[in-house]
Amino acid sequence: MRKNTNPIAITTSTKRSKMRSCTNSLCFFCLMKETHVPTRRAGMKHFLSELPYSDDHDHVLVLSALWHIAMAHPNDKEYPSLGVFECMGSLIQRGLKDKGWVLRDQNIYIPYYAAHVIGSYTMHKAEFAEKAVESGVIPPLMELLRGKMSWVEQRVSVRALGHLASYNSTFEALVEYQEEIVKSAMEIASSCLDLVYEKFVGSSEENREKYHRDLLTRGVGGREIEDRKAEEWASQLQCWCLHLVKCFASKGRCLNLICNNNPIFLRDLCGMWGGLSNYTSTGGVGLIRILSYNKLSRKFIAESTQIIETLCNLCRSSDDWQYLGIECLLLLLKDPQTRYKVIEIAAFYLVDLVEIRRLGNRTNINLGEAITQALLSDYNQMETQFLKNNQNLQRVLREIWVLKVERERKEKLLCEERLEEKRALVNLIKQAANELFRLGEIEAAMRKYKEALDLCPLKFRKERMVLHSNKSQCHLLLRDPDAAISDSTRALCYSNPTNSHGKSLWRRSQAYDMKGLAKESLMDCIMFVDGGMKMEGGNGMGESKRIKIPYHAARMISKQMEAAWLFAPARLKKLASSQVKKAEDSSNNSREGHGITIRTMTK
Repeated sequence: MRKNTNPIAITTSTKRSKMRSCTNSLCFFCLMKETHVPTRRAGMKHFLSELPYSDDHDHVLVLSALWHIAMAHPNDKEYPSLGVFECMGSLIQRGLKDKGWVLRDQNIYIPYYAAHVIGSYTMHKAEFAEKAVESGVIPPLMELLRGKMSWVEQRVSVRALGHLASYNSTFEALVEYQEEIVKSAMEIASSCLDLVYEKFVGSSEENREKYHRDLLTRGVGGREIEDRKAEEWASQLQCWCLHLVKCFASKGRCLNLICNNNPIFLRDLCGMWGGLSNYTSTGGVGLIRILSYNKLSRKFIAESTQIIETLCNLCRSSDDWQYLGIECLLLLLKDPQTRYKVIEIAAFYLVDLVEIRRLGNRTNINLGEAITQALLSDYNQMETQFLKNNQNLQRVLREIWVLKVERERKEKLLCEERLEEKRALVNLIKQAANELFRLGEIEAAMRKYKEALDLCPLKFRKERMVLHSNKSQCHLLLRDPDAAISDSTRALCYSNPTNSHGKSLWRRSQAYDMKGLAKESLMDCIMFVDGGMKMEGGNGMGESKRIKIPYHAARMISKQMEAAWLFAPARLKKLASSQVKKAEDSSNNSREGHGITIRTMTK
């Protein structure tokens, strides 16, 4: 058997050397050099049709080259028109059926590369996806999805199936397998992090699959690089599985399977965020959003307290997907059948967001106004039995009404002179509060900041931002993280752009840390550091200065990255299992020792 080295590590010069010494008229690399287009196309078409049925120890070099071509030129029509999809599907089938062949030479890599080539060519073009389906790639991809090889091949098969499910023209071809696809994707999404940690990240080097290590690091690098790449791939596997489920959910397919038959999956969705290694995916919240758009599945979302609380925490964070959390809650609040299941929790979070305007360029609507309208849509019916039994909810809705309706109406009648008088008075009260704070009279200072806020006109957003932020600091010192999060969130809504006030980000990060919400704390701290770096990044004349991350922020990021690590839950499970096993072994040894003592005494 040949030495099992990673084919990706073979250099271009090696391939060129092979081309110079080759005498085979149907050599893949020689055909690539052929300048006569009809000859090259005819030869390549014949080569691809024969490749799955021939035995050559250089097969993997061909697959590696095709992988590079597909990744670099996914929109090029040449290879899809010459039968690359039929070839790749047949190679996967052979690898699954012929164990002797797949374990020979370096053929173990071939199913992975073949599925990757299919996924790369179907990534952008519907016509390529249609060609792939016509070529019969779905059955072999399904075999990989079922776990006939390993999680590495599952990753690329899920990717390819997700692309096929994304186009209307090829979606129907997957309907035949829809229940199996959705069920498998949900199971993989829920279990893949534990599996990758157990089989790879958390295992010793000698227990790791050699070809997995080579694929992850392209033949170079040590354990640290392997672990980093495994985290990225595991995150992609989970997120691509969620994308596959979303493709069916968005068309109203398998909703009962997703929601009703598998409530544990809905609960697990809350923790599927992709991690820092996959920041482009919406993760579990993206699927929750799709389900929130459908009337049937929306009721299952509304019944899950854990999902609602997750969405609420997302709304009051600096996560890129903050707007998705807001959108989901608005959908639930606007539906009469889900409104009263959600508002009891959501109102206490959304009240802090009524002064938000826009989140970047993602939406053209005034989010604060949309939230206000959704919360106050039945305010005039507060005498209903539901609201009579919810005094705290009445208080929150009353606060929103006073802030967004009564105060705005009154302040519109004030002249500029009167508004400036109020501004001056607010500044005096704030200075008094600052002095009390300096003297350590924290509760008194907090009352003064509140007094200033009650007087400060809503149009003075900067002043209100500072007052809320200072009030948040008081709550932190009084060890009240919930109130600190509330005030710092309100301050960040007033900042321009939203979520850009450094002190408020740092204070909310600390408050989330007190509550043990590592991801939210981490996101705020990263935004705090990022804002500081932008402010100190240069002098505007092309000169940059050395940036120093504050020690307290660096320590917070390190702490929260450890807690929010993608494999943190899997590591805890493995540690708990190990401790249980040790306890059982210790108990068994103790019983055996006790038995020996009794037998000795009775002799």
